[in-house]
Amino acid sequence: MLKGIPPLLTPELLKVLAEMGHGDEIVLADANFPAASHARTLLRCAGSGVPELLRAILTLFPLDAYVAEPVALMDLVPGETFQPEIWETYSSLVAEFHPEGCGIAKIERHAFYTRARAAYAIVATSETSLYANVILKKGVLRP
Repeated sequence: MLKGIPPLLTPELLKVLAEMGHGDEIVLADANFPAASHARTLLRCAGSGVPELLRAILTLFPLDAYVAEPVALMDLVPGETFQPEIWETYSSLVAEFHPEGCGIAKIERHAFYTRARAAYAIVATSETSLYANVILKKGVLRP
């Protein structure tokens, strides 16, 4: 056990977060996302939802301050008629850890898949909310 480490962060996930360098990306994928077929490195956090995992990761993970939008969401498919409530949760969490402001992009579904394939890792969760996928771009630690 370690002090101050959120218990949702598994040893494997902590290792990946530590290995990642500036500009590397990690995907937090919902239960519908084709994580296994898209991942270079696949981690599983079965039983976890994306918001809880996002909160845990943001306690340790600096977002990239050198890009306008270090957080990316999969945008709605044209014709969808609802607004995912989970996006507001993500915005609140990002603002909590980055009160200076942090842009969040919405990326077309197939472009999101392409970007996910290039990510350092994909974390498969049990999140059942639709459009709950999120990409985080790692920043640098400042002294």
